[in-house]
Amino acid sequence: MILLERAEELRRLTRALHRVRAGRGDRIVITGELGCGKSALLGAVRDRAGETRVLTATCSALERDFAFGVARQLLDPALAKACERTRERWFAGPAGLALPVFCDDAPAEPAVAVEDAAISGLIALTRALSADEPTVLLIDDLHWADDPSLRWLGRLARALDGHPLLLVAATGDGEHRPFPCTEIRPEPLSPQAIAELVAHRTGTTPDAGFVAACHDVTGGNPLFLDAVLSHVTSPSPDQVPHVRHLRPARLTERLVRGLATLPKHAQDLAKATAVLAGDDDLAGQLAGLTEQQARAAHRILEQAGFTTGRPAVRDAIEESMPVGEREEWQARAVKLLHDNGRPAELVAARLLTVTTTPGGWAIGTLREAAATALRRGAPEVAARYLRRALRDVPGDSEDRARLLVDLAVAERFFDPAASVRHITHAVPLFRDVRERAAALVRIAPTALGQAPRPVRDLIDEVAGLNQDEELGYRLEARQRYAWHADPSLLTDPVPRLRQIEGGTPGERELRAVLLDAAVFTARLPAPEIAAIASTALNQETPHPRHVHTAVPLLIRALAAADAAHEAVPWLDQALSRATTTVDQALIRAQQSFVLLHLGQPGEAHRAAEHALDLAVLDWRGDTTTAAIGLTAVAMELRDPELIGKILSSRPDRDEPAGCDAVYRMLHAAAKALAGEHAQALQGLLDCGRVLDGVGWRNPVLLPWSVATARLHAQLGDLAAAREAAARAWDRAVEWGAPIGIGRALRVLGRYTPDREGLAMLHEAVEILHANPFERAKALLQLGARERADGDPQAQHHLHEAHRLALQSGAGRLATRIAKELDGNSPGIAVALTRTEFKVAGLVVQGLTNAEIAEELSVTSRAIEKHLTNSFRKLGIRRRTELPAALARAYPPSV
Repeated sequence: MILLERAEELRRLTRALHRVRAGRGDRIVITGELGCGKSALLGAVRDRAGETRVLTATCSALERDFAFGVARQLLDPALAKACERTRERWFAGPAGLALPVFCDDAPAEPAVAVEDAAISGLIALTRALSADEPTVLLIDDLHWADDPSLRWLGRLARALDGHPLLLVAATGDGEHRPFPCTEIRPEPLSPQAIAELVAHRTGTTPDAGFVAACHDVTGGNPLFLDAVLSHVTSPSPDQVPHVRHLRPARLTERLVRGLATLPKHAQDLAKATAVLAGDDDLAGQLAGLTEQQARAAHRILEQAGFTTGRPAVRDAIEESMPVGEREEWQARAVKLLHDNGRPAELVAARLLTVTTTPGGWAIGTLREAAATALRRGAPEVAARYLRRALRDVPGDSEDRARLLVDLAVAERFFDPAASVRHITHAVPLFRDVRERAAALVRIAPTALGQAPRPVRDLIDEVAGLNQDEELGYRLEARQRYAWHADPSLLTDPVPRLRQIEGGTPGERELRAVLLDAAVFTARLPAPEIAAIASTALNQETPHPRHVHTAVPLLIRALAAADAAHEAVPWLDQALSRATTTVDQALIRAQQSFVLLHLGQPGEAHRAAEHALDLAVLDWRGDTTTAAIGLTAVAMELRDPELIGKILSSRPDRDEPAGCDAVYRMLHAAAKALAGEHAQALQGLLDCGRVLDGVGWRNPVLLPWSVATARLHAQLGDLAAAREAAARAWDRAVEWGAPIGIGRALRVLGRYTPDREGLAMLHEAVEILHANPFERAKALLQLGARERADGDPQAQHHLHEAHRLALQSGAGRLATRIAKELDGNSPGIAVALTRTEFKVAGLVVQGLTNAEIAEELSVTSRAIEKHLTNSFRKLGIRRRTELPAALARAYPPSV
């Protein structure tokens, strides 16, 4: 590795070399953490020494018991190279006292007197060597040197003055210095140095994010950096995640080998520190060490460079432990944390890694931690704790039932299907009926839309035994919602709704479910629905978790009843507090439906896109509420991309007939936009029969009738178009929401000729006065009709339509109106008379003039006249052009 940002250190070392060549001794210690570049600086001294004699030694913990082992590493090579005469000269006089050091049969632990004499001899010997040639002693990992060698080096360092001898040693951070010295401490590399090094290694200018990741992960430590760079392919942004999660095997192996050389008490402290991962106060206790032993072990770890705060070091320590040993350490650590009063979540997180059965205390800790996680908005974390607790309780106990209920409460926020399943497993384990009922009402009513029959039967069974009034209301809410997609079991909700006052949470929940049934079946007028839903919503505090209750049913009811403004501030507050993806997605879906019915299609479209980007329909719960709302939005906006997203996000599961028909309705809308009008019409008619069969008749929630009217017209069957529009209008009037009535009346007026149709369009404009989007569409039809009739009011109405379309964010509608204003519109078929409509429709169906004349009981001459007038108005010349001309007259954007 090239030396970067070490210029000052190298200057100091070079000056020391110059001094030793001039006959002046010096002593320098290079210190710092593992991998900071100490050894590299020693290598730089060796490279710059030139003709100066360099003697080197690398200390090791395995050789600490080898007396004078470091002295021999340093001096043996010089003695081996020297001739016999030189060796005799060097050992002459006091240096001869060192001869026993170099005998292989010397005692491992020499007596004090013998050691003292040997040290004096070694000092004399070293001076003799330096007298012949300036000498540099380089010692790496000095902290592992044997004690006799340390004492020799200490005395030698104090007697260097006047001798051409340089002593340079590298040692760990915080190590006691055995002699007075000049200290050099290499600093971590800066991001600039890292960038330069990366460029040198790869030949490519690194990305700034890549450099930042390297600096964050390694802290500028050269050893760690070198290990990281050896595992990346290029310094590009796509490598940043790889860098941040990298644990280089080569580095891990080096650290594991280094750990094995440490004394047992130091290894135990390292293991304890790694297992506790941040709770270092208890590490000594976990390792079974006294305070004094722990301090000594900690010093040894620091000297060795095992900074346990680094992920790579912790990984290496854990790597050194066999699976069984690691499990044992984890089990002891988690009990120690519990006994010392650490927070339940901290203890629970560690319990997840323990496979043995810790004891009864662990279950209570896991439940407490789950409750804490749930309060802070982390239901998936809570579920993990509870699943761990379930492993240690008997399969048929009430304790298991309570844990299953707790788990179900957490799961309803991200996996309601599992929530329902776990509740139904828990209920039979309770002996008390009230506990069974209390468990069942933890299931959100809307989670039961696709519940299997056994679940519904279980709710019915417990409801029949329950004696608690409040629980009775809540059980009834679930009963009714579970069966509300079954026409044979969907009872009239209105009488029961009138009996419920809504004073308790249970009553309010039941009222929301009954109200939803009344909305779908349109058995209660929209104004009355709006009044009840508004009162009920005002009793609820805005909160994001309402999406897992019956409250979304109230919001859907308000929008369908054309009272959507009531829900806007409520949803805004709920969204501002939402933290989970599911909550945000489902609230956005509700907002989309509400915004559409407030005449804000642009905002509605954005909210729908946001909901789908958050994968609302990929959620594993009941998404009927969200799907129906988004389907209504997509059909009204006629956006192929939005329709495609909803369809592609549909859950892969069997659904009740009504829910399935909602998605099929959207399929038909997609076919219509693709120009497959006949297939689309057939699909919508099939959906309509299914929806009518299950009793779902609301024309605002399920706008299939209006859509069939448009398709009949595009296929040239104007009589069928009027009939479908009239049916839609009848249902809208029965429901009573202005938005539904106005939409149906606009479509019916469009396909009704002469003054009757014009009057309908005028009425639609008035009815839709509070909805800028719907009013703009009605004004467009009115203006186009008036322009065809030469009415001077046409321009005014078209200008007003354009203004409202822009105001509501309906870009495509504004473009369509602008074309009409510029006179570039292809015209509209409603300029035809009623008879011309009828004749044109029969031509499109393939009848000849004679067959049409017979059908209408008129002459063939009359049919020819009607067709001539129709061709002139539509700007065509032959019969084959008639279907396309009629389709152009009814563009799908209106």
